[in-house]
Amino acid sequence: MKRIIVLSLMTALAVLSAAHAQEKKIKRAELPPAVEKTDAEQSKGATVRGFSTEMEKGKRLYEAELTVNGHGKDISMDEKGNIVEVEEEVALDALPPAVKAGLTKAAGAGTISKVESLTKGGKLVAYEAGVKTGTKRSEVQVGPDGAKLAHPE
Repeated sequence: MKRIIVLSLMTALAVLSAAHAQEKKIKRAELPPAVEKTDAEQSKGATVRGFSTEMEKGKRLYEAELTVNGHGKDISMDEKGNIVEVEEEVALDALPPAVKAGLTKAAGAGTISKVESLTKGGKLVAYEAGVKTGTKRSEVQVGPDGAKLAHPE
């Protein structure tokens, strides 16, 4: 009986954790003033596709989804408008050879679809690629030098 109760509690906690991690679409009017100011600066010349918010590691983050010169760019900001992370779509052919080779190796037999650069704290930390293997979809990451990462970014 105790085992059932413990399993039930663990399941409930897992469901609650997953619910908190989910993005919620919001409107520009719902952005804090500091986030709206950063968005206005960052989205000059871009098309704004939308906004979302989520809790990550106990902190509220806001994301602006943009299209810049025909490619996607997502900017994550904290409540004070500080940029936390930028994910920017990059053409596979435009990648440095070592990065392209690293992603291709990590993808194995899969087909690489979308590639994004990941920048945190103003520093390029990784490249991420969507991979399709049969009907399965996954993501792979490599460092800015194309090497396997010690941990996902």
